Amino acid sequence: MTDAIRVGVLGSAEIARRRMLPAFARSAAFEITAIASRDPGRGAAAAAPYRARVLHGYARLIEDGDVDAVYIPLPLALHAEWVEAALRAGKHVLAEKPLSTSMEVSAHLFALARRRRLALMENVMFIHHGQHARVRRLIEDGVIGEPRSFHAAFTVPRRPAGDIRYRPELGGGALWDTGVYPVRAAQHLLGAELTVVGAVATAAAGVDVDTAGAALLRRDGDGVGVHLTYGLDHAYRSTYEVCGSTGRLTLDMAFTPPADHVPVIRLHDRSGSRELRLDPEDQVAGTVAAFAEAVRRGAVRAEDEKATLEQARLLRDILGTAVPTPAPID
Repeated sequence: MTDAIRVGVLGSAEIARRRMLPAFARSAAFEITAIASRDPGRGAAAAAPYRARVLHGYARLIEDGDVDAVYIPLPLALHAEWVEAALRAGKHVLAEKPLSTSMEVSAHLFALARRRRLALMENVMFIHHGQHARVRRLIEDGVIGEPRSFHAAFTVPRRPAGDIRYRPELGGGALWDTGVYPVRAAQHLLGAELTVVGAVATAAAGVDVDTAGAALLRRDGDGVGVHLTYGLDHAYRSTYEVCGSTGRLTLDMAFTPPADHVPVIRLHDRSGSRELRLDPEDQVAGTVAAFAEAVRRGAVRAEDEKATLEQARLLRDILGTAVPTPAPID
């Protein structure tokens, strides 16, 4: 391997073009080597700013000897197939979230990566932003007393008709797309001892996947209530709130803050309200740095595997528990 990790990208998805490719390019740890696309014109447009090679078809990139690591932003239904192919070809892998639609499949992929001494990481970027570590410290320091409840929401506006998020054969749906964020936030702040109590799901008229949902969880042991909402047909919302016995804290722009965003943690208690302003951070750069570290070590990060599999369990249980509600009438 050269000093720089030679990364190839499967496809030219929006998240790759808008966020990940620029982050790889800014990182001294990576060199963007190739982009594979089934549409040569689209692939060429994505590759041009980085002078990367364009390969026709995903298999060609997987087999390319000049690629050390692969970033996979393909539709969810294609993740497991191409993650496994990349690992079997000896490539480190960063895959978009969720890693797969099955806890058992994800466990198989991590086991394969461990056997081959390769890095495998799910691209949940917000956990690499320091604002969440600060929230955890505030909770641990008892600033709001004993935690009593957690509320998180991630919702986004409707996408154009035909978007992959609305196509069931590609793994579309609100739970897989936006539901991952509040689920992972609950894990990140409250720990792994969470149980799904109930859930609801709604599909907009004319759409064959869930476009809205909510889930109720509890933390085992102390019964902290967890209320999560998510959706693909909403006003934008990206927030969470932790309520305690003596106060509460809220964080907006929790999941997708721009690199120049100044995070503000709002604290409310009997003495009034105050704001903690933090320094801006680039969570995409943080994610790329974490992946580079895993590649250099040539190993799965134990904390990544544990969190990804726990997330998969919760998503499975929400999906299995969700009670469908009638779609609204157009």
